[in-house]
Amino acid sequence: MPTGPQAQPAEVLLVEDDAGDELMTREAFEDNRIGNRLHVVRDGLEALDFLYRRGDHANAPRPDLILLDLNLPKYDGRQVLEQIKTDPELSHIPVVVLTTSAAEEDILRSYKLHANAYVTKPVDLDQFIRAIQQIDDFFVTVVKLPRSF
Repeated sequence: MPTGPQAQPAEVLLVEDDAGDELMTREAFEDNRIGNRLHVVRDGLEALDFLYRRGDHANAPRPDLILLDLNLPKYDGRQVLEQIKTDPELSHIPVVVLTTSAAEEDILRSYKLHANAYVTKPVDLDQFIRAIQQIDDFFVTVVKLPRSF
């Protein structure tokens, strides 16, 4: 979490269709007492609605960090990543691909689409929680990010 007199919780968007992985991510935020706000959408179309503030997400905040699964219904994570990174209004938002795939082609394609990091989801609960905490620590605490506008 950012520190200092102007510190504000970061807005984190989790794009995840698996309820178990969502629950583990929420648990990681709670266990680490991460004060950042976690928003969850369940498919690629809803992710784009959130980012473009359409429909039910008309008042959505601009995320400071996106945790993106690759294997999603409607639009897959690769399509969502490409849309984010080719849009000048969204391209500055760090995107961490968080997926079960360890396939070299998925890793390479994600980086070619300008993912900021690629993390394979650990199967073990404790390792998964640690991975989420490390992502949050790095992208929200260590790295200087532009404030959302």
